[in-house]
Amino acid sequence: MNDQIFERDPSDPKRKDVPPLLKLALELGPLLIFFFANSRGEWLVERFPVLAQIGQPIFIATALFMAATVIALVVSWIMTRSLPIMPLVSGIVVLVFGALTLWLHNDTFIKMKPTIVNSLFGAILLGGLLFGKALLGYVFDQAFKLDAEGWRKLTLRWGLFFFVLAVINEVVWRNFSTDAWVTFKVWGVMPLTIAFTMFQLPLIKKHSLVPWGSEDSAASADKK
Repeated sequence: MNDQIFERDPSDPKRKDVPPLLKLALELGPLLIFFFANSRGEWLVERFPVLAQIGQPIFIATALFMAATVIALVVSWIMTRSLPIMPLVSGIVVLVFGALTLWLHNDTFIKMKPTIVNSLFGAILLGGLLFGKALLGYVFDQAFKLDAEGWRKLTLRWGLFFFVLAVINEVVWRNFSTDAWVTFKVWGVMPLTIAFTMFQLPLIKKHSLVPWGSEDSAASADKK
């Protein structure tokens, strides 16, 4: 029986990983559902009249976002018998702020969720460094293997990047319409994150424990 509720350390041989494509689907799926439900809220109400009781499209999207987030965590648990730390933290914030959004019928709470989550992630990563822990290894260990200095530098950069995302979210939701905010949340944050990740490639190559393009690197990727 597995007595480890949360995901194991990346170096733990007993750690079980979700296949990369499924992991991506579990992380992006709830966001795509949120975007679809907000943009097609009236269409959903026509086909599922019970949703009309929830309210405007943003509230329907919030409810479905919460449900999809829970489903994603359940699938992760079924696949690995453990809960991924960062998606779990994000999921808890989604459920808390989503519940406040639906209860008070005030979309401010769900709009603040990315600010809270990104600030929290930034604080966790930078706080971990203060205690000598490069926690980013829990997120990216499937993608590559770095030495201690590499993980430390990458964790510092990502910690700062999360705070930047928090500031951008505050600027967008406070100055633009709800639809514009939803569009940015789904289709703006991801390109920014991809671009930031690409800029980290020189650092990753420099500190990689397995030379890129080598047979060992290919074998390591196949195992994942």
